[in-house]
Amino acid sequence: MRVIAGKYRSRPLSAPPGQHTRPTSDRLRETLFNVLAPRIPGSVFLDLYAGSGAAGIEALSRGAAEAIFVEHAAPALKTIRANLSLLKIHSGYALESSSAAAALKRLATQGREVDLVFLDPPYEKADEYDLTLTLLGGACSTILAADAIVIAEHAKRHPLAETYGNLHRYRTLNQGDASLSFYRVE
Repeated sequence: MRVIAGKYRSRPLSAPPGQHTRPTSDRLRETLFNVLAPRIPGSVFLDLYAGSGAAGIEALSRGAAEAIFVEHAAPALKTIRANLSLLKIHSGYALESSSAAAALKRLATQGREVDLVFLDPPYEKADEYDLTLTLLGGACSTILAADAIVIAEHAKRHPLAETYGNLHRYRTLNQGDASLSFYRVE
C-alpha cells in the first residue's frame, strides 16, 4: 500500500495487522481521488472507519487543508499514528478515537463543516452503512458543506440505497468486487 499522488507520492503505508481491517486497494483509491481531484485542495476531508488512514493521508498529500480520521479499533489507531509519523505529518489533521456515529454527533455539536466524507466500514456490517449514511442525511447533515460529497465504499454484491434522508446517490463506480457510491444533499 502506498500514497498514490501529491506531496507524499509513492511513500509506503502500513496496514493494521490481522484480517479485521480491509484497506482500500491502491487502484480503487486512485480511481476515487482522480474523480475528487478538483475538490481536494483546501478541503476538509472526513475519513470514517479510517483503518490505516490511507484515504485521509491521500487527501492531505493532494492538498486538503485538514483530514479528520475516525477509527475505533486500537490496532488501526496505532497504524494511523505510525503512518502519520512516518510521513512526518504533524499538523492539519485530527484523530478521533470513537465510533463513526459518536464522531458525527460530536462534530455536529461543535458546528464543524466538512467538504468530503469517505466511509469504508467492514463490508459485512450493513448496519454501519445504514446508521452512518442516515445520520449524514439527517441529524448530522449540518456538518456537510453546501456542496459536500459523501462517498461510501462497499461490496458490489451489496448495493446501498439510493437515498438516506436528504442524501441522494448520483453516481456509482464499480471496480472488481468493490463499488463506490457518491451521495450529495438534494
